[in-house]
Amino acid sequence: MDKKEDWNLELSEYIKQGEPNRVEKTKTWETAIGLQDVDGLKTSKYLIKTAKDHIEGNIDIYEAKNRIDEYYEVQDSRKKVEKDNEEADKVAVRITEILSEKAFNFSPAELLNIHKRLFEDIFDGAGIYRDYNITKKEWVLNGDTVTYASFQNIKETLEYDFEQEKVFSYKGLSLEESIKHLCSFTANMWQIHPFCEGNTRTTAVFIIKYLRTFGFNINDEVFADNSWYFRNSLVRANYTNFQKNIFEDTSFLEKFFYNLLTNSNYELKNRYTHIDNIQSANENNLKGNNCTLEEKAIINILKINPRATQEEIANQINKSVRTIKTYMAAMQEKGLIERKNSKKNGEWKIN
Repeated sequence: MDKKEDWNLELSEYIKQGEPNRVEKTKTWETAIGLQDVDGLKTSKYLIKTAKDHIEGNIDIYEAKNRIDEYYEVQDSRKKVEKDNEEADKVAVRITEILSEKAFNFSPAELLNIHKRLFEDIFDGAGIYRDYNITKKEWVLNGDTVTYASFQNIKETLEYDFEQEKVFSYKGLSLEESIKHLCSFTANMWQIHPFCEGNTRTTAVFIIKYLRTFGFNINDEVFADNSWYFRNSLVRANYTNFQKNIFEDTSFLEKFFYNLLTNSNYELKNRYTHIDNIQSANENNLKGNNCTLEEKAIINILKINPRATQEEIANQINKSVRTIKTYMAAMQEKGLIERKNSKKNGEWKIN
């Protein structure tokens, strides 16, 4: 998306106002609406109006869902005209609901549950693994397809990947190493393509929820503006063609994750992901600094609030105060942060 669409411009006004509760709601809505672009769907003006009422506090998320459901419980004439809008509107408000919830369980069952909640009553097979093999012609591959997992192996493959991720330790890894691993896990999960439809939107919602458990304040604009790039980068991360000398390339996805997690500003253009494009994302010198994933999460918090206490930081990233003290002492030794002024009235400076 090279320029913001009308809905994005409308909602961004709430971010300019700077009221924390409205800003958080707005960013969640922007992500939910932007993700519909991965399937070429557009939300209706009524959905934007409903989103604005929710952001302003006139209705809660449950009333927002009811409004959208009731809007489409009408005569067939509207349904024929607004069929694509109906899916986009219903899924967008459901994504907003899920992303507004704190609860999360890292498991294949959670992935199934998210898919069911997003697509129930929209198409058959919501929350159920597909029972046939699939191929999909991709623009980014000149009409070729990624090789997706066989339907007979979906359950076992997902369980294996999740178990491997559960026992993996990010402790001591650099940010660069951590992002590479996160991209690999995300790409592998998406390549299984466990559902008949809605795999990319389900993957995105799951990954956002998962990344939040690391204490990251996700840069929601990255998904809102670049959801189609996100899908194309997943395709490139899972495609090999020896005859054409093309190999799996996660660097496009890494650029996306850097922007998502560190507020980097890598250019995310869909044309760059096309197999005919000779420039690899690796040519942009993707690299992190010498901080770990946990340290980056702390830095993100301190950027927003330099006066944050260690207790507040511990609460935000679900770690003990003792652990946070250990992390921050190491960060001071590395020169990543330093304390300015008194212990009581001072603040943290990020170097």
